[in-house]
Amino acid sequence: MSGGLLLLHGLAGGPLAWAPLRARLPETLPVRAPVLPWSAGEGPRWDHRADPVRAVADAMAGPGGVPDVVVAHSYAANLLLTLLADRTRPRPAAVVLVAPFYRASEQDFDWAAMTRYMDGFLPLIDEGLRVGSAGRLSGELRASMALRIRDRLGPYGWIRFFDAYLRTPFLDTAALDLPVLIVGGEQDPAARPQDARALAATLPDGRLELLPACGHNAMIEHPDRFADLVCGFLARFVPIPIRKQPEPI
Repeated sequence: MSGGLLLLHGLAGGPLAWAPLRARLPETLPVRAPVLPWSAGEGPRWDHRADPVRAVADAMAGPGGVPDVVVAHSYAANLLLTLLADRTRPRPAAVVLVAPFYRASEQDFDWAAMTRYMDGFLPLIDEGLRVGSAGRLSGELRASMALRIRDRLGPYGWIRFFDAYLRTPFLDTAALDLPVLIVGGEQDPAARPQDARALAATLPDGRLELLPACGHNAMIEHPDRFADLVCGFLARFVPIPIRKQPEPI
């Protein structure tokens, strides 16, 4: 049986982020979208335990065996890159990275960058809630929810994220010799477009798609375009005719 598709959500996210994509996939395609320890609804102690890359490895080894293709967003994309750089690990046929974080040189990090990302963490959570709720949440309620999510993740969770980001200049990109599609947003304030370009350029088989008028959550902000890109890429590895959304009556 095909290993199908594995969907990995980012920090403070959850499986619902993939709902627009899943609605456009054929029902016969095996799809797994686990709740990862760093989801918005999980407890704060995941970051006190072993290397979080282990959680991605466990998801890869779940029911159905190694997936044919993995789609990973944001923080999970960086953990997936670290995992796959180890050539001894079982691998999918290909991966899709949505808004991954990357810097080519350790000199690209300074105190100002660290401060900017720390200050920008809460607004990024707020933006995820805004696009995920399609504007149904009031600004006041959304701000309150963002604070609760940030505080639940805590400083340790944020440090786990930034540590993964800091390690990207040392990533063995030559070892990532499998097809990689990177999907980014031209207006992403966190995973910057120039960093997506740099990562795609250094990968042996990397392809980049930057979506205009798009921030950090391409799968929610531009669901049709995102599904077209992902399904077109996946069709090289698994048969997945896209399931069109019904026309409104």
